[in-house]
Amino acid sequence: MMRRRSLLAAPLLAAPAFAQSWRPAGPVRVIVPVAPGGTTDIIGRIVAQHLQTLWGGPVVVENRPGAGGTIGSAEMARARPDGLTLLSGNIGSQAIAYSLFRNLPYTMAQQTPIIGTIRGPNVLVCHNDVPARNLAEFVAWLRGQRGRAAFGSTGVGQSTHLTPVWMLQLLGVEAVHVPFRGSAPMQTDLLAGNVKFAIDNLTGIIELVRSGRVRALAVTSAGRSPQLPDIPAMREAGGELANFDVNTWFGIFAPPGLPEPALRGINADIRAMLEMPATQARFAELGGVAFPNTPEEFAGFVRDEARRWGEVIRREGLQLDAV
Repeated sequence: MMRRRSLLAAPLLAAPAFAQSWRPAGPVRVIVPVAPGGTTDIIGRIVAQHLQTLWGGPVVVENRPGAGGTIGSAEMARARPDGLTLLSGNIGSQAIAYSLFRNLPYTMAQQTPIIGTIRGPNVLVCHNDVPARNLAEFVAWLRGQRGRAAFGSTGVGQSTHLTPVWMLQLLGVEAVHVPFRGSAPMQTDLLAGNVKFAIDNLTGIIELVRSGRVRALAVTSAGRSPQLPDIPAMREAGGELANFDVNTWFGIFAPPGLPEPALRGINADIRAMLEMPATQARFAELGGVAFPNTPEEFAGFVRDEARRWGEVIRREGLQLDAV
């Protein structure tokens, strides 16, 4: 929690004044479908802070963790489409979940994409007592554990769950999955050594990497991250991992039926924030880059991501219950 507050302590520079025809008719809530402390929560709070300043009315973050982000996402889907309920969503509950869960309590049509916010790679990290200084040594250690090593994730169905699943399948090894309700509780157990490794969002764990409290071994993107230039991409190992490429992303969603003026107005107000140098500098500190787009562009991107992960899930034979 100390880390999260420090990242939000310095307010963004005041956004330029934009004459928008739409403003909320009352207090706004931003649902965060995971526990406080991870990237989804951090971005939700940054957006809420910006909109509250711009709109001149309360914009409150409400954490609704559980079931891989699906509980909070379902709550948002049931809300009135008046612009007073938004969701700080992510790749897990807004793309992966549609294929992973049998009884998902919402459909893609009930999640209106407004705008992307930030994107970046995941990063493979391990507890400092794991005797591995690079990916090859880690794979050798993992094989030697014979399925006993435990890895943490930020929730069932999140990219932090399926990215290591995909890696393990490609390597032909097993490990014990321990899901948590968000990045902060997962990181607590990782630091304590209760789980030995994780593939977390770089945006959520980069401060622990920089401080040396966990050891970074590889990023999941096709190329190295500018924030960690000395850490290789996983695909650099070649062999089974030669085509490994995963980037995570986050965005703002609304209930189905959001009126066009609200959709355009919220998009424009958040997009203005994403284009500010102060925002882009903050996101660089988090290990990601701003991800602005139109509602149509973001909706198309989300559909493509859902299709891509659906193929991975079907190929791996994964299917879970949402509750």
